[in-house]
Amino acid sequence: MSTKAYEGTYNGEQAIWLQAGRYEAVVLPEVGANLIAFRDIEKEYRFLREPSLEEMASFKERPIIHGIPVLFPPNRYEDGKFPWNGKVYQFPVNEAKTGNHLHGFVHNIPWAVEHFSNDGQESRVSLALRVREGHSVYTYLPHEFTIRLIYTLNDQGLHQQISVHNEGQDAMPCLLAFHTTINAPFAANSAPSDYTFQMTIGNRWALNDRMLPTGEYQALSAEEEKMKVGGLSPFFEAMDNHYTSVPQNSRNFMALTDAREGIKLVYDVGTSYKQWMIWNNGKTEGFFCPEPQMNLVNAPNVDLPADQIGLVSLAPGEVWEETARLYTISLTK
Repeated sequence: MSTKAYEGTYNGEQAIWLQAGRYEAVVLPEVGANLIAFRDIEKEYRFLREPSLEEMASFKERPIIHGIPVLFPPNRYEDGKFPWNGKVYQFPVNEAKTGNHLHGFVHNIPWAVEHFSNDGQESRVSLALRVREGHSVYTYLPHEFTIRLIYTLNDQGLHQQISVHNEGQDAMPCLLAFHTTINAPFAANSAPSDYTFQMTIGNRWALNDRMLPTGEYQALSAEEEKMKVGGLSPFFEAMDNHYTSVPQNSRNFMALTDAREGIKLVYDVGTSYKQWMIWNNGKTEGFFCPEPQMNLVNAPNVDLPADQIGLVSLAPGEVWEETARLYTISLTK
């Protein structure tokens, strides 16, 4: 199998390109280590929403709804307040309509490329964000830590490995998600109506008018129940919804089926992601975001057990790690 890993550009931006057989992927180190493209170049499938050359300026200003942005800490925090170990960290209120902080501090800043390489089986890249005193992230999360993100491409698809290493002297919060943006359609000759999806959701969290959980669940509709088994359009209604995750057969996943092409895209994520967010831009056809998330939205401000809401604490020296994979299954064999 032919493989490559090399430094180049993507729409004028520094990029690391990975190739392995029919698959190709691109990561942007200077824009939050965003994996901006995952493609099947033989079938001409583009699985992730990519910005055009004309969209690059707006993408870099708000790099959330393209590729696979890293959110740390993810989603919303009431009034920007983040209580932790007897202190209250103050994050900037950057969502005016809700008065909350949104999406953390690592998706729009440079990460370091540690190395990239390839062999006869796969290509890979390792990127790291090292936070120390004086770093922009340290301003809001005053802890010393390293987030490391490794992408590997082989004949089984795109593999993601992420870790958070607490290198400081105090316990630190570890709350993380990916705002993964999936094309529907991802095949050039297919239409949105050709697509149905399945997700390993459990309960839906009730949200208030500031998009913050009340701590209660709300009843699932008949359509939402169908999400658990598949056959539902990702644009069946406007979604900006928050669910618990309930693995099926020990797997936590989203599966998107293109009936016209006879192919299924599987987004397999680790069971450390105890929550799902799903957003479809007001049911605008073209893309949607199944977002694996460790923690409940606004978790530090919610009076529920830490394990239930994914409020993870890392002691000095501890490492949290999880994996995910994007791959396809042919339904026409």
